[in-house]
Amino acid sequence: MNIFDRIFALHRELKSARQPVSRVMLEERLECSTATIKRIIQQMRDYLNAPIEYDRDANGYYYAKQNEYGPVYELPGLWFNAAEVQAILTLKTLLSRLEPGLLSSQLEPLADLLASSGLGTASEDKTDTLGQRLRILSAAARPSGEHFHTVANAVIERQRLSLQYNARSTGEVTQREVSPQRLTHYRDNWFLDAWCHQAEGLRTFALDKIQAATALEQVADDVDEAELDRVLASSYGIFSGEPTDVAELLVSASQARWVADEQWHPQQQSEWLADGRYRLRIPYSKPWELLGDILRLGAEVEVLQPPELRELITQELHKTLALYVSS
Repeated sequence: MNIFDRIFALHRELKSARQPVSRVMLEERLECSTATIKRIIQQMRDYLNAPIEYDRDANGYYYAKQNEYGPVYELPGLWFNAAEVQAILTLKTLLSRLEPGLLSSQLEPLADLLASSGLGTASEDKTDTLGQRLRILSAAARPSGEHFHTVANAVIERQRLSLQYNARSTGEVTQREVSPQRLTHYRDNWFLDAWCHQAEGLRTFALDKIQAATALEQVADDVDEAELDRVLASSYGIFSGEPTDVAELLVSASQARWVADEQWHPQQQSEWLADGRYRLRIPYSKPWELLGDILRLGAEVEVLQPPELRELITQELHKTLALYVSS
């Protein structure tokens, strides 16, 4: 046990006891020496205002009450044990490396409070070590934008949002009123799944393309989670819409060892062939993201079905080849 676990354990022992708890029993329960017990009790008195009294006759400790009807002492504020403190500090480290600045205003004060109390030192030391030993590589990540907190708060508080949105595909800027449903972190980028009241349908908005966001007083309309998944999570990648086609891919034996360990889609189907190749079937609606994932495998994969997707791949390969073949 470290100091967090022992404070929490000591509090539990004293709170549940009907008579003073002996020093010997505390040493056994907290797995520590007499000196450590005395040090923890003093720290609880000094930092946490714990009314711990000593009964000389029983050679034990107990929580004193101001009167017989007074409540039993509780640890002040929001209390975390050692594992929870470690998790909070680890989350802070992860976010600082995944996307610097994201939620820092919320997590920094909590981390500072733990440090200033003198109780978070051991966990902070371990987290510093984690920071030195942790490497996170983001591929094609875009900043979450300046409106992350407004959007996230509206999702939690169930408020409608007024958005000024710049569509990446067309460059068109539109004004939208939406009922936010959930935030999605996909391929190192943030998206908002929402019911768009102008389009009267579910839409996904990239947070980095939101130019303005204002929380409204109206309560957001809720969409059933099953419906959200049916419309927004059943197709391939970030594109919405129910699947309309199934791509059938044949992966080479050398690349199959890698692809077989990947999940391209929750409803994908696959099989190993006798010659070591790997057949993969993936539902999709819009082909563009799937197209990019197939092309990254180059000659290690062949599109068998449908013919339209096979033709798209052929066209893209011809255009790519034209860049490298002299006229």
